[in-house]
Amino acid sequence: MPDKSTFLDTARRVITAEAGALTLLAGSLGDSFAEAVQVILDAPGRVIVSGMGKSGHIARKIAATLTSTGTPAHFVHPAEASHGDLGMLAKGDVVLVLSNSGETPELADIIAYTRRFGIAMIGVASREGSTLLRQSDVAILLPPAPEACGTGIVPTTSTTMTLALGDALAVALMEHRQFTPEDFRQFHPGGKLGARLAKVGDLMHRATALPLVTEATPMGEVLLTISQKGFGVVGVTDAGGDLVGIITDGDLRRHMAGLLDLTAVQVMTQSPRTIGPAALAETAVALMNEKKITCLFVVDPAGSRAAVGILHIHDCLRAGVV
Repeated sequence: MPDKSTFLDTARRVITAEAGALTLLAGSLGDSFAEAVQVILDAPGRVIVSGMGKSGHIARKIAATLTSTGTPAHFVHPAEASHGDLGMLAKGDVVLVLSNSGETPELADIIAYTRRFGIAMIGVASREGSTLLRQSDVAILLPPAPEACGTGIVPTTSTTMTLALGDALAVALMEHRQFTPEDFRQFHPGGKLGARLAKVGDLMHRATALPLVTEATPMGEVLLTISQKGFGVVGVTDAGGDLVGIITDGDLRRHMAGLLDLTAVQVMTQSPRTIGPAALAETAVALMNEKKITCLFVVDPAGSRAAVGILHIHDCLRAGVV
């Protein structure tokens, strides 16, 4: 039976080596990184990211990160580029090429194509003076750091540094463009990220779905409205249409004696808790949990108290907001 401590020792050695390499990378960044950011900002086209083997996997992730943070990008496989995909590169694009050695033969056609047609190229490699870095408009040299495998043959530390460099580029571009959470949500409408950034206005019920009555509405009609709308509550509006109260199960229980002889204004709880349509759905869920309620009326963001929607806790749960 293998000694588990040996596995842990290996894991800690690998992670420590890669963490040290990232510290070296942070200290080694200089003008070339700033130039790379500026080249991308100035380009009217897209960022084309390419790499072979493990560098290709990193390139795909960098392209995805750039795209989701406001910098349109896509990955081009260097082997496919030599068989027609060079047509995906155009004047005005920026090509970001990754190669640990800087001598990857499959990249030759992409490099030659960018030079022939004057397409800006940013090269990232670990070998100073390599073909890739010599041919690049902007050359980013990764610092010398041993691979974490110990033998120097498995891309580990080098790919970690390249991945971190790509994240640094994406975040630098994102911050310069003042990319907001709302912008981010436009590219992530689905999944957990989309749920976390969903707005109340995206999930709320509107118009005829709203359970609303006036202050003078007899309680018999109020009960019908609660039953028909299915939210378990009803909002009460004044003559001007502003939301002035809410009637819940608790209000009904407190007024059981002679309930049908009363009107909405006599039963309602005044000044109900509300939220605006621009608030995050997560905020609404937190408020409902704090107040131990299941619904929130959504009021007009213009400053009035007119109800424009209603949000139920189940709407948030269905959307993945928890």
